[in-house]
Parts: sequence; structure tokens; C-alpha cells
Amino acid sequence: MQLGMVGLGRMGGNIVRRLMQAGHTGVVYDRDPEAVSGLVREGAMGGETLEDLVAKLEAPRTVWLMLPAGRVTEATVQQLAGLLEAGDTIIDGGNTFWQDDVRRARQLRSRALHYIDVGTSGGVWGLERGYCLMIGGEPEAVERLNPIFAALAPGQGDLPVTPGREGRDPRAEQGYIHAGPNGAGHFVKMIHNGIEYGLMQAYAEGFDILRNASSPALPPEHRFDFDVADIAEVWRRGSVITSWLLDLTATALSADEHLSTYSGYVEDSGEGRWTVEAAIDEAVPAEVLTAALYARFRSRQDHTFAEKILSAMRKGFGGHIEGKKPKGDGA
Repeated sequence: MQLGMVGLGRMGGNIVRRLMQAGHTGVVYDRDPEAVSGLVREGAMGGETLEDLVAKLEAPRTVWLMLPAGRVTEATVQQLAGLLEAGDTIIDGGNTFWQDDVRRARQLRSRALHYIDVGTSGGVWGLERGYCLMIGGEPEAVERLNPIFAALAPGQGDLPVTPGREGRDPRAEQGYIHAGPNGAGHFVKMIHNGIEYGLMQAYAEGFDILRNASSPALPPEHRFDFDVADIAEVWRRGSVITSWLLDLTATALSADEHLSTYSGYVEDSGEGRWTVEAAIDEAVPAEVLTAALYARFRSRQDHTFAEKILSAMRKGFGGHIEGKKPKGDGA
């Protein structure tokens, strides 16, 4: 299939590369001409403008946006709506607030355009590992693009299917799912990222306690000089807290046990806040996720080793650099 991609940042470019490796065709556009020319050299077709990109797509056209949530994505959606024709589809794969998806889908439906929101997790490793996709939209539009989603997803790999899943949607076992109508994909991704905050904070605080077990404030017989890199490594092997986040932590600590290149200034990209807001709207207690969000706020005033752990994980999975807002590519 043919797909147009607008936004060739940390994830957009690699999404196109993964699709081309699976035999699909990419037509790409970015405000940075070098990003476009780089993918053209790899086999994609380049567009000099949004108008040029649309002109090079065959009907029914599909344009995937991988842009910063907010005004940039909103303006691009509205511009594309004036360029596309009935039956065409706009996909937003960035970290957009789900209520914006509901509104956009309604607006575009009046023009006979389809809109699909895709929560996309995989970060800078997606080209190699694949992308976990959480999709919202009309069933017919999602089904037509199933070859695209299937090519991007990780596939089952070596992970066994959970017992008792007979009769359930097999796409979930491949790493992608149609979560529901418009907004559902980004809602699920929002909660995914909220949980991510909590998991990361738990690792960060645990390693901070380990590192400070040698504090001179403790009685000598209660002090331990732990090798936190070795602890991270042993926990990766057979413990109940193994995870990709722990793998990334172990890699960072192995390279520099003190994480001296990190300040511990930790940004939040929006989904954590939206998760807490959803919990408030639903009157659902979310103490851990809320505390994890507040810890990121505090990190910008007082940095600890725990925040350095958070920074190392964020750089590991998403290429996030301290002190810089993310560019719309959600992990």
C-alpha cells in the first residue's frame, strides 16, 4: 500500500522505513528538506509541500501525521482537509489529546473524510522492534489499512499467547488493536503513558534508595556499598520486575553507574497530566500515577539520582533529551 507521512522526526522517518521494508510505498514531507531527501535516497518519494505530497498519492489517499500535539497538528489537519477528497483518510499517530480526535473526526466526517487516531509506542527502537499500536476510528477505515498496521506492529515473536484468548481479536497478539471509535486509540495510549510514568518512578526511587544505602548518616553496620549496575543486571534475569524499562536502566548504569551526564531535569509530555485528569473525571483514585507526575514537576527544581534514572530511561526508549519538549513522537 501507499502511505503519505508528514513529520520525519524520531519516529515518523522510521515508520516509513519499516513500511518500505515490508514492501509498502512511502511519500514523505517535512519542513526540513534534509529529512525528506534522506528518505528519498532510501527509496521513498518526496513531497516539497503538503500540496505536492497529496498530488503524489493515489486515491483513496492516506496521510499519517507524526507531529507535535496541539497547534501544529491541528493546523496540518485543517490544511489537509482542504486538499484531500472524499474517501481519503488522515491518521494522527502523535500524542494527541483524545477529545481533539473526537472533534476532528466529526468535522472531517462532514467532508466525507476518514480520521483515525493511532497511539504509537515503540520510540526510537520501533524500526527494529516494531510499534505497539492502539487504534481508534471507524471499523471500515481501520480494516482497509490493516496491511499498514500489521507491517508496523512487532508481531507475536517469541512471546507465547496468553492462555484463554481463544475467540478474541488476534490482532492484539500481533501487537496492535482496534480499541474503539475515534478517540479510543489515543485514550488507551494516554493511560499507557500514565502507567509508564508510574513504572519509571518506581524503578527510579528503588535505585535511589540502593545508591544511598552507603550514606554516612546511617550507622556503619547498616551501610551497604551496592553496585547498582550489577543489581539492575541481575534483576533482568528471572525476577518478577523484569521489563524493557529495566533493560534500558541496566544499559545506562553499565555505561556510567553515576549517570554523570544527566542532570535529572525530567519533562512531562502531556499524557501523564491527561491521565490524571481522566481519573478525576471518572472519580478513580490514581495515587501512584499522580505522584509520579508530581515527581517530574519537582525534578525541575531539585534533582536526585532518581531523576537521573528517569532521564536515562526516557533517552533510552524515546531519544528524549533533558530540558527539551518532545517533538510529537510518542513512545
